[in-house]
Amino acid sequence: MFLVRAMIRPEKADEVIYELSRAGFHAVTKIDVVGRGKQKGIRIGDIVYDEIPKTMLFMVVDEDKDKEDVISLIVKTAKTGEKGAFGDGKIFISAVEEAYTISSGAKSL
Repeated sequence: MFLVRAMIRPEKADEVIYELSRAGFHAVTKIDVVGRGKQKGIRIGDIVYDEIPKTMLFMVVDEDKDKEDVISLIVKTAKTGEKGAFGDGKIFISAVEEAYTISSGAKSL
């Protein structure tokens, strides 16, 4: 199992979730967050905005193929324009060793 964490532009979140669901990946957790990347925020005149709004999507997928499909779909859908732009986001992948269903206490997946 793999945990996919995608930090994307908030205006792209609903479209990404819709496309994930269309592809059969229905289980997604969405959290509004703020932060900054390598560009250290945005400077407009004398003001620096270093807490940029993003949306973080969390999901767990079972197999390598699912992981690659999800990554490809998120990149395609979350990218702005044909070439993308600074601030489009990042995707982080982590291994999930175990998962449990709280209501039953049963090990899942």
